[in-house]
Amino acid sequence: MKKRLSQRSIAWGCVLTLLCGTTLLTNTLLGSGFLPGTAYAGWMLPASSDAAYPRPGVSEPVSPLLLKPVGSATGREAVEAPGWPYVKGAADGSSKGIFLPGDGASPVMARLDEPSPPPPAPPSLPARPIEKPAPQPLSVRIVEYHLNAELDTEGKLIRATSSLTWKNPGTVPVHELYFHLYPNAFESKKTTFMKESGGKLREDASKDNNVGSMQIGTIKTEDGIDLTSRIAYVQPDDGNTDDHTLLKVPLAKAVGPGEKVTLNTDYTVKLPQVFARMGYAGDFVMAGQWFPKVAVYETKGTRGRAEEGWNLHQYHGNSEFYADFGIFDVRIKVPSSYKVAATGFPIRPAQDDGKTKTYAFYADDVHDFAWAASPHFIYYEEPYATPQLPGVRIKLYLDPKHEKLKARYIAAAKKALARYSQWYGSYPYSTLSIVVPPADGNGAGGMEYPTLITAWGAGEDNPNLELERVVVHEIGHQFFYGMAASNEFEEAWLDEGFTSYAEDRLMETEYGVRPNLLVEASYITAPAPLRLNSWSYKDHHHYAENVYTRAKLVLKEMERRVGADTMNKIMRTYFQRWKFKHPTSADFQQAVEDVTKTSWKEFFDQYVYNGMMVDYAVTTIQTNRITENGQTFYENKVQIQRHGGTYPNVPIRFHFADGTQVDKTWEGADSEVIMKLNHSAPIDWVALDPQHAIVLENKRINSFMKTNVDPKLSVRLNLGAVKLLETVLGWIAW
Repeated sequence: MKKRLSQRSIAWGCVLTLLCGTTLLTNTLLGSGFLPGTAYAGWMLPASSDAAYPRPGVSEPVSPLLLKPVGSATGREAVEAPGWPYVKGAADGSSKGIFLPGDGASPVMARLDEPSPPPPAPPSLPARPIEKPAPQPLSVRIVEYHLNAELDTEGKLIRATSSLTWKNPGTVPVHELYFHLYPNAFESKKTTFMKESGGKLREDASKDNNVGSMQIGTIKTEDGIDLTSRIAYVQPDDGNTDDHTLLKVPLAKAVGPGEKVTLNTDYTVKLPQVFARMGYAGDFVMAGQWFPKVAVYETKGTRGRAEEGWNLHQYHGNSEFYADFGIFDVRIKVPSSYKVAATGFPIRPAQDDGKTKTYAFYADDVHDFAWAASPHFIYYEEPYATPQLPGVRIKLYLDPKHEKLKARYIAAAKKALARYSQWYGSYPYSTLSIVVPPADGNGAGGMEYPTLITAWGAGEDNPNLELERVVVHEIGHQFFYGMAASNEFEEAWLDEGFTSYAEDRLMETEYGVRPNLLVEASYITAPAPLRLNSWSYKDHHHYAENVYTRAKLVLKEMERRVGADTMNKIMRTYFQRWKFKHPTSADFQQAVEDVTKTSWKEFFDQYVYNGMMVDYAVTTIQTNRITENGQTFYENKVQIQRHGGTYPNVPIRFHFADGTQVDKTWEGADSEVIMKLNHSAPIDWVALDPQHAIVLENKRINSFMKTNVDPKLSVRLNLGAVKLLETVLGWIAW
């Protein structure tokens, strides 16, 4: 699911004003000596600049300098650090669609107001994709659904039947099945979802008296045994008896290992006004999570499980979904004027009796099925293929307001399918459908389902690159949510963080929009572990801050450390190894270690399994004038402390009053170091990581210190300023 910024321009303007103001103040205090002979505005020097990345053999004007180990307050000693290595990091920019000057990118304000025309997508090979069942299973198919639904447009209801065949993948008999009844999250304000979310998801709030529900009529076995009287709602996460999103169905007969059971259910879904991924807006309908979905029975060893059993969770304010792979055979009856977009592909033309139209869809090796319907959809289809993409029909269901933008949607889809298939592995399905909801249906926008995604609602006549960004983001989910299918209840970062990382790479490659990692790291005011139940975060902002932004930054930090080529190999290895298999954080760590041939335990312990960020601080500068043997020099002592996780070889820049400067590194593992430097001039200032190479550093206000500065102009923001900055960052509504 894609997060959208609330009051985007205002919030970004405030954040950039504050952060740029801090940087400009720092540069003013540094003076022209900070980067000799070069004056640059903005966050980062161009990557090609010699001043930005000192190259081996390029000398700088440096006076004689002694760097001696001295005792620290903790009794440890600091050894002389090796020279600052030449490391050329990735370009800076913004993952939220803001350009920085350089390499032909538009200035910030131009980016906000003047979206560029889309560059052409990679050309297509001759393609005639054939929509038919997969010749061989791509997944372990645990479920087979036969669903029949009829849309009641007057009552805003879906009346449906489900025939589910479930196979026991375990080694012991199973005596009950569990089903997720997601629409019941909206049946009252007392449900777990509504209490945790406050009735709001992203910018979209549920209206007063807006309810949705799923009512079970009967549940019977294939041989007619009625199980309805046995069913019961369960609440394993919080004990909230007003929450009816998880249903227990005791069986008449246990299902043995490898055996199957078929349950036939009739049920009715009351659609809410569109909110939190489903509902109606006028005559537009988004049917997501609209059928009783069987929970996942995990075998021993699956996701590190010690003993086999059900993975059971209610529907929470932050959580998304987790399900097994299988086959879906679906019939959908709607009024004759409606068009239907759905997971999978149609197995025959829609049958129209003059009043109603019945669509028939089929999908295999997927773990969910969603559909959307509207009488106003403008349909457009285009086949597409590349050397890594055998062939896919891109189907666009447009709100009329965005009919003129169809080329942008199609181009974004082509770019995403081509690049992700090249980077990670082929998109194996013959169809990808893109639904553009109406402006008042944005609660259904920015969401992923197998082979179907939704864009933002068609609210703007000429939207900026958020149009392309949400499309490429949701198509990224086809790989990490759709095929890898990690557990979004318990490890959402494996989908959202990975997709955000892939999205940034795509937007930079195809649209020239580079992520501003410096600004994004500053968002992280409350870091928390990434491997955490979604509802264990404090609120939705805290969830998004970590699962989306910090998770992506962790991956970018890894990329900086190993290089882009090795990171590409890591991501591809992980995806190829674990597609259709429900991987965990530990599985990703193993892939990283297998590719790099080194241990990443410390990194994962700090930044994945714990909620650490990097935070190195210059805490003290002491300068003493000394005269010995008729010569005068200055003894300079600089204290540097580590307040967060470790980073290998922290870059340090020492600048002296005579204009000379020296770059050194500190190995960064100890809690602090005191460096003694004897020089013919006193130290003027010290800066840590002056080129912003450390992606996970989120408190740069303490990374710089000037020896003598008017307290009123000190680059150290006082507590009030820090709180102001955190408050402004808190305005961002995810």
